[in-house]
Amino acid sequence: MEAIKDIINIDADILGGQPVFMGTRVPIESLFMHLEKGISLDEFLFDFPSVSKEQAIAVLAIAGKIVSSKNIEHIYETTT
Repeated sequence: MEAIKDIINIDADILGGQPVFMGTRVPIESLFMHLEKGISLDEFLFDFPSVSKEQAIAVLAIAGKIVSSKNIEHIYETTT
């Protein structure tokens, strides 16, 4: 797996520092919003052609590792 910094970019000059897919201006949040609405990964990729399938899958893998971590409560507390 690639390092998070190679997949996700956080830059105050890009969308006010909102996490985006590296090399794009597409917010990571948009992937999860699409999936929550029942929109397929392929449709998301069609809507955002600057995001590669590999990037989207890598972000989902990162999210999976976070939510399945034994430290999930601590991780969650740091985000609230």
